[in-house]
Amino acid sequence: MHIVHVYIHVKSQFLEDFISSTLENAANSIAEPGILRFDFMQQADDPERFTLIEIYRTPEDQAAHRETAHYQKWRDKVAPMMAESRIGIKQKPIFIKDFPE
Repeated sequence: MHIVHVYIHVKSQFLEDFISSTLENAANSIAEPGILRFDFMQQADDPERFTLIEIYRTPEDQAAHRETAHYQKWRDKVAPMMAESRIGIKQKPIFIKDFPE
């Protein structure tokens, strides 16, 4: 299992567009066979900050995801909406309910 948390800070004027674009990307992403989970969350106390939690079967599945048309469309569309570069942190599972190691 390969897990990535992506932290995103969006400029306030782009919130609606960012959410819409990311929902479209998430819906397409979760249909990929190598993606086990794809969560999209907005920070409760700072609505300009978001987190994506992406759980892949393997690191190669993440690489394949980055080659999809829907990811590349999302990446290019949301890049100018970001207040700062997004941060992706790779993690290894220790305990995740409903997912075997």
